[in-house]
Amino acid sequence: MSAYREYLETLRRAFPQPVSDQEHDAWFVFSVLRALDRVDGMKSQCPVLGDAREIDFSLATQSVVTEEMRTVESVSRELVDHLSGMFIWGHPRSQINVIPPPCIPGILGTLLPAIYNPNICSEEASRGVAFAEAEVISMTAALMGYDPARSGGVFTFGGTGTLLYAIRLGIEKAVPGTLQNGLAGEIPVVVCSGQGHYANKTAASWLGLGLRNVIAIPSAPDNQIRLCLLESELRRLLKEGRKIACIVATMGTTDAFGLDNLEQIRELRDQLVHEFSLDYVPHLHADAVIGWAWSVFRDYDFTLNPLQFPDRTLRALAGTNHRVRHLNLADSIGVDYHKTGFAPYISSAFFVRDAEDLRLITRDQSTTPYLFQSGHYNPGRFTLETSRSGSGPLSALGALRLMGKTGLRTLLGHLVTMAETLRNRLSAHPAISVMNPENFGPVTLFRVYPDDVDTFEFPRLEQNEAAFADRLHQYNEYNRSLFRLIQSEALQGDGVVISMTDRYRETEYGQPVVALKSYIMSPFSDQQYVQAVVESIDRARVKLKAEPMIHG
Repeated sequence: MSAYREYLETLRRAFPQPVSDQEHDAWFVFSVLRALDRVDGMKSQCPVLGDAREIDFSLATQSVVTEEMRTVESVSRELVDHLSGMFIWGHPRSQINVIPPPCIPGILGTLLPAIYNPNICSEEASRGVAFAEAEVISMTAALMGYDPARSGGVFTFGGTGTLLYAIRLGIEKAVPGTLQNGLAGEIPVVVCSGQGHYANKTAASWLGLGLRNVIAIPSAPDNQIRLCLLESELRRLLKEGRKIACIVATMGTTDAFGLDNLEQIRELRDQLVHEFSLDYVPHLHADAVIGWAWSVFRDYDFTLNPLQFPDRTLRALAGTNHRVRHLNLADSIGVDYHKTGFAPYISSAFFVRDAEDLRLITRDQSTTPYLFQSGHYNPGRFTLETSRSGSGPLSALGALRLMGKTGLRTLLGHLVTMAETLRNRLSAHPAISVMNPENFGPVTLFRVYPDDVDTFEFPRLEQNEAAFADRLHQYNEYNRSLFRLIQSEALQGDGVVISMTDRYRETEYGQPVVALKSYIMSPFSDQQYVQAVVESIDRARVKLKAEPMIHG
């Protein structure tokens, strides 16, 4: 046998067999189980897999492709080792960001496509996995109040991708023909909240609009867009003859779960279209990548409260539902199942109320002569990506099928209950001020101060009075130092892992406000882990007192 044939026989064993082979299939399953067993051995009471070691990325530049082949077993061990130091998002001591642990059906939704590699560019390349995409789009559209028979959607590479689609449609509506001719002359603008995700700017810049053509409207203290300022800015733009490609309503900001008033934004948009006799309708997009999941409460009986949520939780859920129930008023919606849908990365989808909108960005069939030769479902004719993994829709389908409305209501209600408990305990602490006390979601932002600071009055002064700018900067550094101490302790197995934002919002005089952040996303979170946040803060404050640090 030639050398290459010997190597080929070895390599064939490293692939799942295309025809059932009980011995090899068992070895394949065993290989997966052995890897999972090694991962399980890396778990401890610490919210990190293995050791929380520093990573020297300069060593990566020394890696090369070796001459010789290696065994599946040795490569498997190395792959598992790369998880060392990874945060365990499902650990109740992990309260870092809006990153949930994926449920088991969601994980299977990623694993199964990885074995058979469907490409949901078209039906012919993905078969039933393409059907899963159509299922999830219809299920979620109905959940959010769209008509599944009229609406449409597609999975994409993340929340930024959903904004790319929305703004692209908006450009084509405001300046017809750009698909063929590109942008020329006056560039249309995108209008969003100052609390909106930076992906608004990313998408606008990558689409050629430029950062200067993203108009950010200041937000109110509860982090929703100021409607009076939005109206005055839209009027100014229209009087100047500017085209408005897209108005983005943020339905759940990343830092503080701020919810824009989509209903009033829609009324304002329609009023201005009529008043200015526009020959187009500015596209209205709901960036609901976080808030979409609360759509499960659209038909929840808040009076009977069958799930028996605590009163404060019920109020918070009803408050979110009051805004989220109007998602169907938007022309398009962005959804992340990997955020509040408990599916693995990446599982994002873009929805349009009217599927006809997608024709605005559909390619001519002559440009893809080697694709779409069979089947009826061919989203690759209009998607940004040609190659699209089936893991997104299949993992989202797994999570939605597992939980249904009751399961998702239960999880969201529990996370909000834990966040409400945390806010109560932080508010009772004399050295802590909660920045979003009226928040409806699972995220809590707070600032910690030295002992001699009046936390009832000073947060208002540093927010509104420029004379307190120096102390604002001091306490920004104080909170950064606390964050480093809390994180260091958590990585050693004590306390909790929380996160920090360098700009929760800006002061009235334009300075960034640093805040610590707890984002409770673990189904395993409970009262003792809420109390652990307060205890970690107290230990960090004691350590800072012993150092030459800020004391006021």
